[in-house]
Amino acid sequence: MATYSIAGDLLGARVKTAGGELCSLQTASRQELLWSGDPAVWERQAPTLFPIVGALKGDRLTHRGTTYTLPKHGFARDREWTLKRLTAHSVTLRLRDDDETRACYPFPFELCVTYRIDEDKLRVQYDLRNPGESPLYASLGAHPAFRWPIRDDAPRDAHRMVFEKPEMAFLPVADARGLLGASNQPSPLENRELKLRDDLFVEDALIFNPVESRYVRYTCPGSPVIEVSWEGFHQLGIWTRPGAGFVCIEPWRGYASPAAFDGEFSEKPGVFQVGAGATTSCAYTVRVLPG
Repeated sequence: MATYSIAGDLLGARVKTAGGELCSLQTASRQELLWSGDPAVWERQAPTLFPIVGALKGDRLTHRGTTYTLPKHGFARDREWTLKRLTAHSVTLRLRDDDETRACYPFPFELCVTYRIDEDKLRVQYDLRNPGESPLYASLGAHPAFRWPIRDDAPRDAHRMVFEKPEMAFLPVADARGLLGASNQPSPLENRELKLRDDLFVEDALIFNPVESRYVRYTCPGSPVIEVSWEGFHQLGIWTRPGAGFVCIEPWRGYASPAAFDGEFSEKPGVFQVGAGATTSCAYTVRVLPG
């Protein structure tokens, strides 16, 4: 595993090849905004969810009548990525298919992630290329975990997320297997504002499917405002483990299987297609604003 640092005048970041994962995001005053990845609580910090987001029924992926075993959120977060390009302000890492990935996901692919700092923004762009001769089917998600509380002395219940737009009144609910059931729950948003409380996450993530907003702002009094915006993502998850020192803001392009679905992967709700020789891209941006 290697770790690479990039920096600008207002932000600095570190990225590791293990999982292709962001592992630090600091302001110019060296205030850390990202979760530490404490293995006693949750060892990850900003994993990439690929080639699925959430779970498949029975962890089964069926393609052209053949069934493969693919665990929740896929394999990208557990793979070693390679360096493609490094500058003072950006780094690009790459993940390609191999014998191990094809044993559970039967598609050739090249997935690149570029982390780029520009003044008060960190932009994270995913480029998924299909080098094969048949369509590629996939889902893709980001999973950055920010400190909660943002400052050590800030009360947890003082933290808010403000959405750009009003969202749906009811949210889908994942069952104990991580699949989307037929039931919904009332949205906890009040006038576009989510007041963070641990009890919101007892069942699992809050899932906005689809999400109407294109950004949320996460803040508490006396702290910087962390704005997360996205392009090309159509769903959003908000998640933590109750009592843990983080909250995740997760732009998704795809979602877990409905509990009733057990068909061909190409027909699974939330899966997108990349044509032979084509590339698709999506991105999210973390911007740090004054409190």
